[in-house]
Amino acid sequence: MLRRTKIVATLGPACSDPKVLDRMLEAGVDVVRLNFSHGTPEEHQQRCELVRSLAKTRGRAVGVLVDLQGPKIRIGKFKDDKITLKPGDPFIFDATCKLGDQTRVGLDYPELVRDVARGATLLLDDGRIEMWVEEVKDNEVFCKVVQGGVLSNNKGINRKGGGLSAAALTEKDIEDIKTAAMIKADYLAVSFPRSAADIQQAREILHAAGGRAWIVAKIERTEAIEALDDILNASDAIMVARGDLGVEVGDAAVPALQKRMIRMAREKNKLTITATQMMESMIESPIPTRAEVSDVANAVLDGTDAVMLSAETAAGKYPVEAISAMHRVCLEAEKELESSLHRGMLDHGFLRVDEAIAMSAAFTALNLNIKAIAAMTQSGSTALWMSRISTHVPIYALTPEVETRRKVTLFRGVYPVNFRPSSNERDRLLAEAEDELRRRGAVRNGDLILLTIGEPIGKPGGTNTLKIVRVGERKKA
Repeated sequence: MLRRTKIVATLGPACSDPKVLDRMLEAGVDVVRLNFSHGTPEEHQQRCELVRSLAKTRGRAVGVLVDLQGPKIRIGKFKDDKITLKPGDPFIFDATCKLGDQTRVGLDYPELVRDVARGATLLLDDGRIEMWVEEVKDNEVFCKVVQGGVLSNNKGINRKGGGLSAAALTEKDIEDIKTAAMIKADYLAVSFPRSAADIQQAREILHAAGGRAWIVAKIERTEAIEALDDILNASDAIMVARGDLGVEVGDAAVPALQKRMIRMAREKNKLTITATQMMESMIESPIPTRAEVSDVANAVLDGTDAVMLSAETAAGKYPVEAISAMHRVCLEAEKELESSLHRGMLDHGFLRVDEAIAMSAAFTALNLNIKAIAAMTQSGSTALWMSRISTHVPIYALTPEVETRRKVTLFRGVYPVNFRPSSNERDRLLAEAEDELRRRGAVRNGDLILLTIGEPIGKPGGTNTLKIVRVGERKKA
């Protein structure tokens, strides 16, 4: 049984051994994430080359997602590395402080003094510590501890409800985008965007550097929720980044927002990745908790294209087991999914012929006993549009383009196939596509398959033909 939901795994020290990484690919990784918050450009390039080499040996495509660090707003360091705060303690964020103590700490984001005022709530270390702002004076923010705990060096700061003015792209991010272009990343994730303009800026820098990655907007700011429609229009995909988002909007709001974001993205033909703490206990344990299993299954039922592992594979003790567990959960959850065509699709008007063909193919698959769809594609757009409709029919993206094969690794229910036909003559090409599906064991004699193709052959965005074929009839004739 093919798994429709894709798995994104973060690379790191836990999978630096090529043998471990190869086992991760065998376990079911579809896309690897290079987290540019850690490591050097040279290390990321080496990991990218290793992944692609191992994938080529296995005869399959694996996508590469570069995740920019973004403006992670952090405190400075303490003289003794950490302190312990109790409720009611006074505490100062001091933009001029070099080394902190029990009463104050410095900032790597001095603009905090302009972004907050009395009454604001600051959350540190992913919300574990909460402070109430009493006064802002010159370069100091005077607070009272509401929820205490251990506070150590370089922990992150969020403002509850959002409102910090840090730009989405830092100087480091701009250089990292150039690295992403150099290694030919398939996806580029922009951290903490506030508006469509942030996405457009990243795309312009990427294109200027010669990159062709698709842009993923990480939704982790309150402002991004408010501008979600515009951000979706500007991006190719979104990541439901539940960590920082949960800190800003409150953890109770995240599940409903997750469902809303996935629904909106699918309606706009955009991709979604659901991330953060999906199987976090597997950093230390070989099996997930029941709550984590339910969380992953719920994301699958919501319709996400992919689920993502972070520290579980980057730094955990059981990276291969985490992928295997996620694979099992996705397969079981997908058994409960019903094939459906939502009302919006029925009322949708098409501006492009290839989009109309894709939707017609998916609609036909829902209403006829189709065993497989073969989409001969140059750009992958036809396969993407087909994947927006919930069917249990596998979609094979047949393409000679290596970049397209890597991109479709993130599309729900789409499987890349290296397809280099011997002829551009239409009937011969369709026959070879049928033979390819039969060779893969995807279909057998008597099955109905659906093929889409564009004429003239090889022109991107030119899909204009849909054909239904019964496997084996051609040879009988």
